[in-house]
Amino acid sequence: MPSLSSPLLLVIFLACAATIWIAGIKLSDTTDVLSQRLNLGQAMGGAILLAIATNLPELAITASAALAHQLDVAVGNILGGIALQTVVLAALDAAGVRPRAPLTYLAASLTLLLEGALVVGLLLVVVMATQLPDTLIAWRMTPGAVLIAVLWIIGLILVRHAGHGLPWHEDGNAPDSQQAPSGHSTVTKESHATRGGLSTARVTLVFAVAAVVTLVAGVLVERSGEELFSRWGMSGVLFGATVLAAATALPELSTGLTSTRMGDYKLAVSDIFGGNAFLPVLFLLATLLSGSAVLPAAQHTDIYLTALGGVLTLIYMTGLVFRPKRQWLRMGPDSLAALLIYSIGILGLVFITG
Repeated sequence: MPSLSSPLLLVIFLACAATIWIAGIKLSDTTDVLSQRLNLGQAMGGAILLAIATNLPELAITASAALAHQLDVAVGNILGGIALQTVVLAALDAAGVRPRAPLTYLAASLTLLLEGALVVGLLLVVVMATQLPDTLIAWRMTPGAVLIAVLWIIGLILVRHAGHGLPWHEDGNAPDSQQAPSGHSTVTKESHATRGGLSTARVTLVFAVAAVVTLVAGVLVERSGEELFSRWGMSGVLFGATVLAAATALPELSTGLTSTRMGDYKLAVSDIFGGNAFLPVLFLLATLLSGSAVLPAAQHTDIYLTALGGVLTLIYMTGLVFRPKRQWLRMGPDSLAALLIYSIGILGLVFITG
């Protein structure tokens, strides 16, 4: 990459970002079809499959960085993406909601609050784990990374259980919210695939090809982008938290837009929260591949971004409770607040890294 010209690096970066977008759409559609045909829809396996599929760019970058023992890149990639992926909800609020109402008004449910709490809880454990000594490692694992993975599985079980009903009025769903059950868009996609004559083998092949393409494009978008934007004077931390995070969040954006346009607002929010909860689990993968304690290598900027991701998640959790009806600029006040806080947060990051 260092030997390539800046115009060529820009072409590679944009081409890889476009590839991630297109492959992300295929991954979303095929994941939903496979979840239905393999009866994974509301099971934990379906949630795991979707989390992996939408986070393949981050997975590829983390694995590549860990194998190269670039621990700072691995940590920054995971934590820098959570904040921006949460802001994707603002884009979904502005572009995908019909009828015109804030996303959190239509999606409000106790299950989503539980998913948001899982994200915040895992981020708190991440901060705790960064303070442990890097010598605390055995069998290529650290207690912090293992605890995050265990808590994620426990949280996933609780969320799946909550999805089958809660001992609250309307099973924890707010009145006048989305009428169709969460996940109905996946059933619709599977029906369209069946009517189109798509066999399970063909859907699996498309999923596999899209996954490989996304993995390769994820690594290339990181390598080309880091070299290009460093030439333009952008620090690695700022690049990872903004440009790279935006590029790798494209699968979440495409998946969310598909869900909201089909009226599945709860699934759109659930996918974002679910993906953000999965990202810290990649610390275990990074630790296994590198053989080093990854979390203790976190910089103060990484902890800063972790806190920013938690604050943004809390903003949307608050919106799910208060369910605002008014909109400005086609967004609810929670989305506007999230955009403002994210912008201020990135400005603070500029001062930290500057």
